[in-house]
Amino acid sequence: MPFDVLIVGGGPAGLAAAIRLKQLSLEKQKDLSVCVIDKGSEIGAHILSGNVFDPKAMHELFPDQADPSSDTHWTKELEATQNSVATPVTDDEFLVLTETGSTKIPNFLLPPQLDNHGNYIVSLSQICRWMAGKAEELGVEIYPGFAASEVLVDQETNAVKGIATRDVGIAKNGTHKPTFERGVELHARQTLLAEGARGSCSEYVMEAFDLRRDCQPQTYGLGLKEVWQVPPESFQKGLVQHTLGYPLQSGPLDKNFGGSFLYHQEPDLVLIGLVVGLDYANPYLNPYQEFQRWKSHPDIRKHLDGGTCVSYGARVLNEGGWHAVPKLSFPGGALLGCGAGFLNAVKIKGSHTAIKSGILAAEAAFDALKDGDSVAEIGELPETGPIELTTYETAVRSSWIKDELYQVRNTHEAFSRWGVGGGLIYTGLTTHVLKGQEPWTLKHLTKDCEKTEAAANHKPIEYPAPDGKLTFDLLTNLQRAGTFHEDDQPSHLRIKPEQAEIPKKTSLQVYAGPEQRFCPAAVYEYVDVVNTKGKELVINAQNCIHCKCCSIKTPKEYIRWSVPEGGGGPQYQIM
Repeated sequence: MPFDVLIVGGGPAGLAAAIRLKQLSLEKQKDLSVCVIDKGSEIGAHILSGNVFDPKAMHELFPDQADPSSDTHWTKELEATQNSVATPVTDDEFLVLTETGSTKIPNFLLPPQLDNHGNYIVSLSQICRWMAGKAEELGVEIYPGFAASEVLVDQETNAVKGIATRDVGIAKNGTHKPTFERGVELHARQTLLAEGARGSCSEYVMEAFDLRRDCQPQTYGLGLKEVWQVPPESFQKGLVQHTLGYPLQSGPLDKNFGGSFLYHQEPDLVLIGLVVGLDYANPYLNPYQEFQRWKSHPDIRKHLDGGTCVSYGARVLNEGGWHAVPKLSFPGGALLGCGAGFLNAVKIKGSHTAIKSGILAAEAAFDALKDGDSVAEIGELPETGPIELTTYETAVRSSWIKDELYQVRNTHEAFSRWGVGGGLIYTGLTTHVLKGQEPWTLKHLTKDCEKTEAAANHKPIEYPAPDGKLTFDLLTNLQRAGTFHEDDQPSHLRIKPEQAEIPKKTSLQVYAGPEQRFCPAAVYEYVDVVNTKGKELVINAQNCIHCKCCSIKTPKEYIRWSVPEGGGGPQYQIM
């Protein structure tokens, strides 16, 4: 199937690119065919975010829907079509928690990036469904349930020419079931990868074209989230609360990077979550259990009293910042959104930069493809050589994406080096006094998996038992993610053949099997094997919620994350 532009990923970056391409097609009277594919069962099914939404880029994409007082404002259309209320932020507070109390940091001491007034508390999965509708109105072809499993590279030109979707109907033993269908090759003049953090196609392209040669290693956080429905007496419309301290940091020198969020969204929802930097050292740390423990703090549980948890999920997010952004273009395509690493970890937002990157990529692609024949006009790929969107890279580096990320480029490393106390002092100095223009670079040169220390250097952590009302065991909560995979299919989580001995000889023996604890979906467990004296790793791939954590934090990154059959995974509705 040929297209002018193929977009892999139906998140904010991919949908913004598709919409902008079709807007330009109408404005310039040059028709380009645009296709979006997504591995989720529907658009939004795999989308998870905090989400306090900065509308800056949305207003650039839809300038005629940017006036909040207008009946055509995008928030009103979102509520009418998706039954999702975008709640304006009214109160913005930042707390440092101790085990039983808290201290509020005055807003004037906080980095300007943490000012959320003018932003909206809203479901990003619902925003993406609304954006998909806008894209289809413009003529974009959208195919959810199609998982991009292979990047197609032309051997003569060494340029990306599209992707192949995963075969379906293959049994675990490799035989073809009656439902077998061969995957489809989608060819395109430009392939834009907008898969989100740690996307499998994006990772392949970065390695194949050496796109990371001039940047620092990417570092990640794991975000765990619940959505609660609460009674009127617990609801505070428009409240945004962030915290540092308990439970991740027990003192100012503690180097566990991470913090929490708590947002009140109309009509009666409280969105809560904990983000844990995956460069933590203690292999006994369990992010899910830390999240549950955090909810028991008096300043948190009061927001949830009398409420019901209705959804759970988890996803990794980029935290490396500007220093970790790779080369953005390659022959035949480009990297967009969080797949490229545009999340602002200080601002705790990446949706606005994702949308902006989609706009810029679309404009570069349209300019490169507008002359001559198009697939939309002749029904096949025109005979032209490979094109690299070098102007896209230039546009990003000249945009407010670069300005925003550059201002906080050293913050994560400051917390990693000097702990929460030193990180706060450094962030205050650079954002208030130096205004992000410090002349030095704090380099982060190690991957997250390399920061894990041997279990012998740490003591196991005992976590309180769940009460079933405020805190939950993992398998109970996992049901709220709605995750589903066809059981009889090859596992999409595979031990790399050259690292087959690492789980038993390294991960279990040296690090006490940390994958049993960091996975937020109970995918990995070590079990006793009958008639042997050892344990073997069992991978429960059917539980996977596609967070990608295992491809990052396992020792030596021994897990290769590939896509399952299209449509598998979580079924998020309001995340």
